[in-house]
Amino acid sequence: MDKFNKFIYLDNAATTKTAPEVVNAMIPFFSENYGNASSIYRLGTESKRAIMQSREIIAKSLNGDPAEIYFTAGGTESDNWALVAAAELSEAKGGHIITSKIEHHGVLHTCEYLEKRGYDVTYVDVDEKGIINLADLKKAIRKDTILISVMFANNEIGTIQPIKEIGELAKENGILFHTDAVQAYGHLAIDVKELNIDLLSASGHKLNGPKGIGFLYIRKGVKIRSFIHGGAQERSRRAGTENVPGIVGLGVAAKLAFSQLEQRAAKVQKLRDYLIEQIEKEIPYCQLNGDREKRLPNNVNFSFRFIEGESLLIMLDMKGICASSGSACTSGSLEPSHVLLAIGLPHEIAHGSLRLTLSEDNTMEEIDETVVAVKEAVGKLRQMSPLYEDFIKN
Repeated sequence: MDKFNKFIYLDNAATTKTAPEVVNAMIPFFSENYGNASSIYRLGTESKRAIMQSREIIAKSLNGDPAEIYFTAGGTESDNWALVAAAELSEAKGGHIITSKIEHHGVLHTCEYLEKRGYDVTYVDVDEKGIINLADLKKAIRKDTILISVMFANNEIGTIQPIKEIGELAKENGILFHTDAVQAYGHLAIDVKELNIDLLSASGHKLNGPKGIGFLYIRKGVKIRSFIHGGAQERSRRAGTENVPGIVGLGVAAKLAFSQLEQRAAKVQKLRDYLIEQIEKEIPYCQLNGDREKRLPNNVNFSFRFIEGESLLIMLDMKGICASSGSACTSGSLEPSHVLLAIGLPHEIAHGSLRLTLSEDNTMEEIDETVVAVKEAVGKLRQMSPLYEDFIKN
């Protein structure tokens, strides 16, 4: 990063910096305590003990039980496992699944796969702020509905869904409820019992943990099948030698996140609100995407009229500012964000979006520098836009 006079990282929804405490905790399990957790000698049992400690930390953070936590390679695998296995579990009841139009592609593409296998999927609309309408959700429920999958908080616009009400609705109708909590876990308080969550996906690298590790919470009594077949790891539900360093790192990251949850959220939310205020004050013809109040503490998403988002990102990168136009999983796509289209933005405005996601490491000075950089870049891009020129003349 030495080629930049400054470096401002504002893409924490894509990934976060691994915390030093996490790295330090992981290192011994690469070079010293490197035993296979399935081995019965001491080197192996030390790994097994470390896995159990992480399982207990994560279970406690959700008000769950350690036996309900299953380690995976990340959020996408957890989403795939939850949807496919839940669908197969309930085949006798029917083949109808409900989700929302703004889910992460880990859910949407899995639903498309299930549709090819003969399942019927209803994609429920959201309002202009990205919030699912409970009346529409209730209306979508049928006698053969087997699963509802609605994300806890959106990865692009930060909107937090009414998870408790959705969980109650699912429970009342005897339907499994899965939530993709990849963006929410470690940033929001989550009680799986209070919220009536049956299945929950999370990923380590979204909360200052390592990449390549995540978990699926499976409520006791939900007897979904294995997703990866082979050995007896993860109580015979997820075969393959455990990623012990990753699991240890995830446990430490979760412990750090939940021990400081309220303080971190308050600090980051203050930065977020200031950033929103300054952009709206300094840059005309912009629009905040997502709900102003019911949003992740660190998420800011704007659309700027008369510009193209990719060009804006390149100009910010040249100033040492890391940002995105939406999900990192769709980077390089020429299509506008499906999330922004779902909340009613026309293509030309959806193309001009910018997502800035903060961390507690960011400062007010960095926010001020970012606002200046965005204002300058948007101004230059609009000067080159014939649409903007016509708009000003008229």
